[in-house]
Amino acid sequence: MAVALTGCATVTRGRTQDFVINTVPSGANARLSTGETCVTPCTLRRPRNEEFSVTISKDGFETTTVMVDHRTGGGGGTAMAGNVLIGGLIGAGVDAASGATQDLYPNPLEVNLVRVQPNASPAATTPEANGQPTS
Repeated sequence: MAVALTGCATVTRGRTQDFVINTVPSGANARLSTGETCVTPCTLRRPRNEEFSVTISKDGFETTTVMVDHRTGGGGGTAMAGNVLIGGLIGAGVDAASGATQDLYPNPLEVNLVRVQPNASPAATTPEANGQPTS
Protein backbone atom coordinates (compact mmCIF):
# COMPACT_ATOMS: atom_id res chain seq x y z
CA MET A 1 0.00 0.00 0.00
CA ALA A 2 2.79 2.43 0.91
CA VAL A 3 4.49 1.81 -2.44
CA ALA A 4 1.29 2.65 -4.30
CA LEU A 5 0.95 5.96 -2.45
CA THR A 6 4.49 7.19 -3.05
CA GLY A 7 5.97 8.26 -6.36
CA CYS A 8 9.13 6.33 -7.18
CA ALA A 9 10.83 9.26 -8.94
CA THR A 10 9.74 11.61 -6.16
CA VAL A 11 11.49 9.41 -3.62
CA THR A 12 14.60 8.54 -5.64
CA ARG A 13 15.19 11.84 -7.48
CA GLY A 14 13.43 14.49 -5.40
CA ARG A 15 11.52 17.55 -6.52
CA THR A 16 14.56 19.81 -6.83
CA GLN A 17 17.97 19.60 -8.47
CA ASP A 18 21.21 21.54 -8.58
CA PHE A 19 21.23 24.09 -11.40
CA VAL A 20 24.79 25.02 -12.42
CA ILE A 21 25.76 28.29 -14.16
CA ASN A 22 29.23 28.65 -15.72
CA THR A 23 30.55 31.57 -17.73
CA VAL A 24 33.73 32.31 -19.64
CA PRO A 25 35.13 34.46 -18.17
CA SER A 26 33.93 33.66 -14.67
CA GLY A 27 32.84 36.31 -12.17
CA ALA A 28 29.67 37.34 -14.01
CA ASN A 29 26.46 38.26 -12.22
CA ALA A 30 23.61 35.82 -12.84
CA ARG A 31 20.01 36.86 -12.05
CA LEU A 32 17.16 34.39 -12.36
CA SER A 33 13.67 35.64 -13.20
CA THR A 34 12.70 34.05 -9.88
CA GLY A 35 14.77 36.71 -8.10
CA GLU A 36 17.77 34.61 -7.08
CA THR A 37 21.26 35.89 -7.86
CA CYS A 38 24.78 34.49 -7.79
CA VAL A 39 28.26 35.14 -9.16
CA THR A 40 29.57 32.55 -11.63
CA PRO A 41 30.51 29.80 -11.36
CA CYS A 42 27.59 29.00 -9.08
CA THR A 43 25.03 26.35 -8.21
CA LEU A 44 21.44 27.00 -7.15
CA ARG A 45 18.87 24.47 -5.94
CA ARG A 46 15.78 24.76 -8.20
CA PRO A 47 12.51 22.83 -8.66
CA ARG A 48 12.86 20.27 -11.47
CA ASN A 49 9.65 21.36 -13.24
CA GLU A 50 10.30 25.10 -13.25
CA GLU A 51 10.76 27.42 -16.22
CA PHE A 52 12.73 30.64 -15.77
CA SER A 53 15.21 32.94 -17.48
CA VAL A 54 18.79 33.69 -16.47
CA THR A 55 20.30 37.09 -17.25
CA ILE A 56 24.10 37.16 -17.21
CA SER A 57 25.98 40.47 -16.94
CA LYS A 58 29.57 41.55 -16.43
CA ASP A 59 31.26 44.91 -16.95
CA GLY A 60 32.86 45.09 -20.39
CA PHE A 61 30.68 42.28 -21.79
CA GLU A 62 27.30 42.12 -23.48
CA THR A 63 24.39 41.16 -21.23
CA THR A 64 22.70 37.96 -22.32
CA THR A 65 19.50 36.21 -21.28
CA VAL A 66 18.89 32.45 -21.59
CA MET A 67 15.60 30.61 -21.09
CA VAL A 68 15.68 27.47 -18.95
CA ASP A 69 12.99 24.86 -19.50
CA HIS A 70 12.36 21.36 -18.21
CA ARG A 71 12.20 17.99 -19.94
CA THR A 72 11.59 14.43 -18.91
CA GLY A 73 14.97 13.16 -17.81
CA GLY A 74 16.31 9.66 -18.46
CA GLY A 75 16.28 8.82 -14.77
CA GLY A 76 12.85 10.37 -14.33
CA GLY A 77 11.34 8.41 -17.20
CA THR A 78 12.80 5.17 -15.90
CA ALA A 79 11.53 5.81 -12.38
CA MET A 80 8.09 6.72 -13.76
CA ALA A 81 7.94 3.51 -15.82
CA GLY A 82 8.92 1.44 -12.79
CA ASN A 83 6.32 3.26 -10.75
CA VAL A 84 3.56 2.41 -13.22
CA LEU A 85 4.55 -1.27 -13.07
CA ILE A 86 4.99 -1.48 -9.29
CA GLY A 87 3.13 1.43 -7.72
CA GLY A 88 0.29 1.90 -10.14
CA LEU A 89 -1.35 5.07 -11.34
CA ILE A 90 -1.41 6.78 -7.95
CA GLY A 91 2.39 6.76 -7.68
CA ALA A 92 2.71 7.82 -11.31
CA GLY A 93 0.39 10.72 -10.60
CA VAL A 94 2.48 11.76 -7.60
CA ASP A 95 5.62 11.73 -9.77
CA ALA A 96 3.98 13.74 -12.54
CA ALA A 97 2.55 16.33 -10.12
CA SER A 98 5.77 16.73 -8.14
CA GLY A 99 7.94 17.28 -11.23
CA ALA A 100 10.32 14.55 -10.09
CA THR A 101 10.44 13.06 -13.60
CA GLN A 102 11.75 16.34 -15.03
CA ASP A 103 15.25 17.78 -15.46
CA LEU A 104 16.13 21.43 -16.00
CA TYR A 105 17.47 22.14 -19.50
CA PRO A 106 20.06 23.31 -20.25
CA ASN A 107 21.87 22.20 -17.13
CA PRO A 108 24.65 23.06 -16.68
CA LEU A 109 24.14 26.45 -18.33
CA GLU A 110 27.37 27.35 -20.15
CA VAL A 111 27.67 30.94 -21.44
CA ASN A 112 30.62 32.42 -23.35
CA LEU A 113 30.43 36.16 -22.77
CA VAL A 114 31.05 38.52 -25.71
CA ARG A 115 33.18 41.61 -25.15
CA VAL A 116 31.51 44.96 -25.76
CA GLN A 117 33.05 46.65 -28.79
CA PRO A 118 34.68 49.95 -27.84
CA ASN A 119 32.97 53.05 -29.21
CA ALA A 120 34.61 55.01 -31.98
CA SER A 121 37.03 57.61 -30.63
CA PRO A 122 35.57 61.14 -30.42
CA ALA A 123 38.24 62.47 -32.82
CA ALA A 124 37.02 60.13 -35.57
CA THR A 125 33.49 61.53 -35.38
CA THR A 126 34.33 65.25 -35.57
CA PRO A 127 33.77 67.06 -38.88
CA GLU A 128 37.53 67.73 -39.18
CA ALA A 129 38.31 64.02 -38.88
CA ASN A 130 35.86 63.28 -41.69
CA GLY A 131 37.40 65.91 -43.97
CA GLN A 132 34.53 68.39 -43.60
CA PRO A 133 35.11 72.05 -42.88
CA THR A 134 33.93 73.52 -39.62
CA SER A 135 32.01 76.74 -39.40
